[in-house]
Order: sequence, then C-alpha cells, then structure tokens
Amino acid sequence: MTEDETTNKIGKYFGWIAWLLAIGILYFVFQDALEAQWNPNTSPESKVNSRGLNEVTLKQNKHGHYITLGEINSKTVIFLLDTGATDVSIPKQVADKLNLISMDSYQVSTANGYTTVYRSIIKELNIGDISLYNVEANINPSMKSDEILLGMSALKQLDFHQSGKILTLREQH
Repeated sequence: MTEDETTNKIGKYFGWIAWLLAIGILYFVFQDALEAQWNPNTSPESKVNSRGLNEVTLKQNKHGHYITLGEINSKTVIFLLDTGATDVSIPKQVADKLNLISMDSYQVSTANGYTTVYRSIIKELNIGDISLYNVEANINPSMKSDEILLGMSALKQLDFHQSGKILTLREQH
C-alpha cells in the first residue's frame, strides 16, 4: 500500500469518527428538548392560592397527555393522569421498587382487555406541593411501562380544571 493510499484510508476513518461524534453531540443537545416534549412537567409548578390551598399547574405534552414527576412514599415516580382509570394503577416492576404491599387480587377491564391486579394502599402520594394520603391503588403485572396511571382514587381528592393545554390541580378544602 502506498503512502497516499494509507493517508486516504486514515482520512476516511477520521471522517467517519467526526460524523459519529457530530451525531452523538446532536443527540445530547436535542435529548433535553425531546424529553420536554414527552414530559413538560419534570418540576411541576406549585403555588398557594388566595384561599391558602396548594395548586399545581401542569402542561399538556405533545400527545395531549398530562405527564408529571411526583413521589410515592418519598420516591420519585412518573405519573400519567388518567381520569378513565378507577384507581391509581402501578406497574408491578415499579411497585416492587416502591416496596408496596400486594393484597387481594381482582379482575379489571383495561384498554387491552381483562387482567388480574392486586389491591394496595399508597401511604403518601405527592405532586408538587400537593400531598395525598392512604390512596387506593392496584398493582398491575400486565403494565410494561414505568408510568403510573394516576386514576380517580387520587384525582377525586383534588379539584382540577383544564383550560386550553393547562391543567390545574388544587387541594380540596
């Protein structure tokens, strides 16, 4: 192999490395923007209203859903608000990490058909500065994502109002 051929070959390798580095940098630059489109509520905005009640304002994501970070028993979780869910529904792999206790089993109807879930109680659930206690939940082994469906067993303890693409959750007095 001649010196020119060797130089050309090395140049091509460096060209590929430069492209891979550029793609990697673009990924890291835009990853935060993509994350914000999926979950615009990583730090839910909390305030105390004129009646002294905590309010949390959530923004709708690009798919029209309300996703937010919150806590269960002081551990950070991802909530997907679901007014069509009777209870808070927790994927089994998440419930295991939260050390939630499974109690009796029962059948529920989901968008994917019937499945067996296990009753549980959440001692404390937080979204921003709003805290709920002793919330009924179910542990669902059929759920594959890490998102917890925040159903009506939690939401019925709050006042909530949607205006455009903003949802306001407010403590009840």
